[in-house]
Amino acid sequence: MCGEPPFPRDRLAGIGDEAAPCLDGQLAALGRLGWGALELRSVDGTAVADLDDGTFRDVAARVRDAGLDVVCLASRIGNWARPVTGPFADDLAELDTLAERCDALDCRYVRIMSYPNDGLPEPEWAARAIDRVGCLADRAEQAGLTLLHENCAGWAGDRADRMLRLVREVGSPALCLLFDTGNGVPHGYDAFGTLEKVLPHVAHVHVKDAVRAPDGSVTYTLPGDGRARVADSLRLLLETGYTGTFSLEPHLAFRPHEGPDARDGAQDPFVEAGRRLERVLARLAPYARPAAVPEGARR
Repeated sequence: MCGEPPFPRDRLAGIGDEAAPCLDGQLAALGRLGWGALELRSVDGTAVADLDDGTFRDVAARVRDAGLDVVCLASRIGNWARPVTGPFADDLAELDTLAERCDALDCRYVRIMSYPNDGLPEPEWAARAIDRVGCLADRAEQAGLTLLHENCAGWAGDRADRMLRLVREVGSPALCLLFDTGNGVPHGYDAFGTLEKVLPHVAHVHVKDAVRAPDGSVTYTLPGDGRARVADSLRLLLETGYTGTFSLEPHLAFRPHEGPDARDGAQDPFVEAGRRLERVLARLAPYARPAAVPEGARR
């Protein structure tokens, strides 16, 4: 690491199913990195909320036995597969299940998105998305959880003004923002510029990097090798007092909408991406400033 002291590993996590579909593989990848935290999305191709109770109890016990914290549950609420015209009851039920599972895992964060459109005029799309997220935030607050809206799919997914409007109009301490460094490349917007505008509300970070070819195809890379301005984003976060988790989601061998077959051989590239992330953060650590707690965050 060219003499830099290592970045604190207790601030590093990984979305486990990016390394392997099975829990054994997910735990093994984090063990190879020496990291102490996991972000759970699915196990054996099944979303956390859809695991039967017995399977979930086994997952929770094995995570505890491995000495790992769970920093966030990455839900499907409002994601690319759930348009704003879909049944809202599905999202409410998923949040209720995840609230129970957060209690079992001592986890306070649930990742959400803000509902893709389905042919509605923009004002109606906005009103429905904001209303749904508001209802979810009320329920999350009652459960002692914080929802993290990601800059990905949905009405507020790729525009800072909409993210800020969502936070403002929902007006709940149970809603913060999740910033993903790499989502701007595939979705065609300037993620770093977005971060500059929404920074005070960011409570959790995903790290990935990518390049976009002239034909529009996207290739994911090790952190720092793409065009997502990963180092600039991480430096800005550290300079302004971000003290939360950096959660690795490299997309090198698995992307959620491409199915489990894409995960063959994912553990080695996941670990390689994790080691690269450590090196990038080690170089940036001198820029870290005292903590600035995002509005609504509960750490």
